Amino acid sequence: MTEIYISTDVETDGPIPGPHSMLSLGSAAYTADKQMISTFSVNLACLPGATADPGTAAWWATQPQAWAACRQDIEDPATAMPRYVSWIKSLPGKPVFVAYPAGFDFLFVYWYLIRFAGESPFSHSALDMKSFAMALLKTDYRDSTKRNMPKHWFDPMPHTHVALDDAIEQGALFCNMLKQNRNTS
Repeated sequence: MTEIYISTDVETDGPIPGPHSMLSLGSAAYTADKQMISTFSVNLACLPGATADPGTAAWWATQPQAWAACRQDIEDPATAMPRYVSWIKSLPGKPVFVAYPAGFDFLFVYWYLIRFAGESPFSHSALDMKSFAMALLKTDYRDSTKRNMPKHWFDPMPHTHVALDDAIEQGALFCNMLKQNRNTS
């Protein structure tokens, strides 16, 4: 079964799930040849008893359009996350979670999947784009930042801090990295 790369971005009100909430989840499903086959997006209600991290709240104050976007059409995570699992399972291939950085986005998505859907179609793993860039660039991890990546890896897409927009942008970047990796192998 072919792999489907599910580029995912989350917006949150703090650094960890539980004490803080995932506010928005966006995923774009890509084939290896950069065909975007489907998307999923949802804005989530805050967790009962959770509070915003003061530093994160201060950052959100500098992003009024993104904040407004992630607070529209809010859905309960208990409804949204099983719907997300159904969307993933409807895709025509084996799902691979992809993010930049995966350590942050997967932390929230996995926690919410287990808490509200009782399962993770991604199992326990995620593909981190920064680690992949480190291997491709043959550089140190801390030097594998977007500003040090080749310009031809980037498609002209905005980074808006709206989860679905950023997932689409990062998915195209990942596919460009994957193409380079497969062309040099």
